[in-house]
Amino acid sequence: MKTIGGSGLQSADVTIVGFGPVGKLLALQLGRRGHRVLVVDRKETGYPLPRAVTHCSDFARILQSVGLAPDSIPDVTQPYDDMYIWRNGQGETLVEVDWSGRGESGWYNTYFFNQPALEDRLDALVKELPTVTVLRGWEAGDISQDKDSIRVKLTRTSDGEHVTAVSGWLIGADGANSAVRQHAGIEWHDEGFFYDWLVVDVKPGPGLDFPHVASQLCDTSRPATMVPGGPGRRRWEFMRLPGETREELNRTEKAWELLARYGVTAENAMLERHSVYTFQACWATEWRRGRILLAGDAAHLMPPFAGQGLGAGVRDAMNLAWKLAAVVDGLADDSLLDTYGPERSQHATAFVKFSISLGQVICLTEPGEAAARDGRMIAEWGTTRKAPAPPRPGLGLGLHTGPHGGELAIQGRVAGPGKTTMLLDDLLGGPGVLLAKRSSMLTDISLEDQRRLGLIGIRLASLEKDSVVSNGVEIIKDIDGTYHQWLDTLSTPESPVDVVLIRPDFHLYGTATGARTKELTSGFLAGLRSRHLAAAS
Repeated sequence: MKTIGGSGLQSADVTIVGFGPVGKLLALQLGRRGHRVLVVDRKETGYPLPRAVTHCSDFARILQSVGLAPDSIPDVTQPYDDMYIWRNGQGETLVEVDWSGRGESGWYNTYFFNQPALEDRLDALVKELPTVTVLRGWEAGDISQDKDSIRVKLTRTSDGEHVTAVSGWLIGADGANSAVRQHAGIEWHDEGFFYDWLVVDVKPGPGLDFPHVASQLCDTSRPATMVPGGPGRRRWEFMRLPGETREELNRTEKAWELLARYGVTAENAMLERHSVYTFQACWATEWRRGRILLAGDAAHLMPPFAGQGLGAGVRDAMNLAWKLAAVVDGLADDSLLDTYGPERSQHATAFVKFSISLGQVICLTEPGEAAARDGRMIAEWGTTRKAPAPPRPGLGLGLHTGPHGGELAIQGRVAGPGKTTMLLDDLLGGPGVLLAKRSSMLTDISLEDQRRLGLIGIRLASLEKDSVVSNGVEIIKDIDGTYHQWLDTLSTPESPVDVVLIRPDFHLYGTATGARTKELTSGFLAGLRSRHLAAAS
């Protein structure tokens, strides 16, 4: 990081306000691409206690992309290959949600993790980057921007010293009360759904038989959630009842009282944390204003019932990082950033609304309403044995094309010549790929276009070797037939799919027949330079 003399200026390509998981992931990805990044956080140190505790297969693939594959950090995250059981106050099963197995991203569908431990791992990776500077204990203030740069006044919280950060772009990853969002004047939409819950994290002592199962207790006397909390931990969440104050609920004695029902006491466990949170459902109406961009909780906030709050934030980082890097590198017009909000907000708001729908089932304390809920859900479960499926939204309007553009790409096991079996992203060195059934389908891609794709982070790969092999094409073996099957499912008799272009954020730009590979590639590269991306896609 360059400091300009004694002028009190900090110069960077990108300034990030907020050094939580989303800010760290953004700093890591931009820094690894060689960009100068200044990160500012008002806290002197990282938050040492658990917050988010669950992540999905897609999140696991994102961790894989930065060198933190879940199977390499078993002390941080562990798979949950089981059911998520909902019961009423009488112990009757309302529904069982299948959280077992592996997802399309190649990892288990569900994990439970310890957030402070994960943040420590991300911290260590960020510290390795000479182009990233982290300023802790500094607060962002006044913001001004022009056509070439953006300035942020920074104040050190310990002594009031001021400096000015000057950069090309500013990312607000500073949480639900985002100072960046407020200074930018971006409207905050509130769905008006909020409840207070006591969150309790426990570490078991020797001999305590900790329950493994994840469960939801839909009991009018006290709705509660019980889930693993990552390796060696367990989490409970208890709703504040009508007539009960936050202060009454947020007492150590109350936490132990509520835990006693589950056999957890001060004699057999350690109370790591208890805190009352207000679960809310909100989102920013804009994700970009000029040179300001929002990510994570600064852009959206959801109740925890779907376990997708932090997951939505790291998806933001994956979408934004490659686009912003392309703009800073001069590989794309800055209008590419206009696709970030429309693409990501569709996914985020879908999960906000899904989380609300779950909360409307869980947060019932009126006996009549709960009895009607129980009768309906027990009957449905007894008849169908099928849980309501979470939404599977693709990207909103943006840089993608065709019927499958914007969908999440799968990840399967593959092998290269003489190489051991591994997941595709690991073999290629990243998620971006132009993947064809046969190598001859890639021969029309010019060396210049290959170079431009490579600078974005997109490699060329083929599932089979023809007599003609284009330079720069990785020939891979589809170990389980995963990719052949996937291409078949994307195909129709009218539109067979032989080639897919997967962006660096795991999403499809589009698909094509082998004869139209060059057209698919040219469309993507032209789109990076278009000033009308959102309208044209």
